[in-house]
Amino acid sequence: MTDDKPVIYILHGDDPVEVARFVEAMVAKVAESGMADLNLSRMDARNVSEADLRTAVFSLPFLSERRLVILEEAQARLTKAGEEQFKALLDRAPESTALVLIVRDEYVSGGSRRGWQNLPAKHWIWQWIDGADGRVFYRACQQPAQDAMSGWIRQKAESLGGRFTPGAAMALADHVGNDTQSALQEINKLLTYVDLARPVELEDVELLTAPGGQVNIFEMVDGLADGNTNRAMRLLVGLLDETDPFSLFGMIVRQFRLLIQAREALDQGDSVERVARELHIPDFVARKLANQAGHFSMERLRAIYHRLLELDEGTKTGQWPAELALEMLVAELKT
Repeated sequence: MTDDKPVIYILHGDDPVEVARFVEAMVAKVAESGMADLNLSRMDARNVSEADLRTAVFSLPFLSERRLVILEEAQARLTKAGEEQFKALLDRAPESTALVLIVRDEYVSGGSRRGWQNLPAKHWIWQWIDGADGRVFYRACQQPAQDAMSGWIRQKAESLGGRFTPGAAMALADHVGNDTQSALQEINKLLTYVDLARPVELEDVELLTAPGGQVNIFEMVDGLADGNTNRAMRLLVGLLDETDPFSLFGMIVRQFRLLIQAREALDQGDSVERVARELHIPDFVARKLANQAGHFSMERLRAIYHRLLELDEGTKTGQWPAELALEMLVAELKT
């Protein structure tokens, strides 16, 4: 076996953040060869043909140590009816391929249905894993229990270079439950808001994170930056009922300043990763900025930013209320 590495990787559970973290690390490893496009295949087990799957698994890597095949929704192949055929594929997969099975599943902690639902204790895959020796790597990717989420939030924030106060972490956990994907999105937003310069406080969470899927500042700013001004106006009306308009205005100014910087960097051929480093923002935010910047020319972005400064001056001199300035901005962006 190539450096005694596993051939089959099974990522099993209901935590998409943990699954994505593991997969991204494997993709990055393949990309080191500079041949990722030729050595990486992503497939959905629910609709990929047997022939296409076998071709991906058994093809030789090109100028790289290994090929990486990622099979999403792999539970669709782990049926009783398909057992023999799929086991044969797993047994014969070559050492030059890393086959990643992403098995979506839910763990029930009590009652007669206790345990994993798609892969219960008597499922054939467990016996196969026991007999596969070093060919298989298994990881349970289970969402934290609700009472563990505040600790998860603080740990994740620290891994991103920021901090949450205990009260802020508990408040965010109350808002998002144990949905780690939503939690990670909110953590990135909040760390961006405080610019990693101070811990996220309870007041920041209450300002920026809306419980139960209600509107929040970032969604409204996203609507503006994405060019979806009808949605932005609807969100703005809701936000003005509960949020300080000067805070909203500051967020919009900052967003378009970042968009100008991102657009300039991308026009110069910089990667999204470099944009993140140059602007001192998380990769998640840099990817979103790159997407949003594509909706505007540099000329349009500069014109919007100049108008924002005019409106800002008008609010500070009492020419018009901040609420009216925001509504004027959104209305003008429709044209």
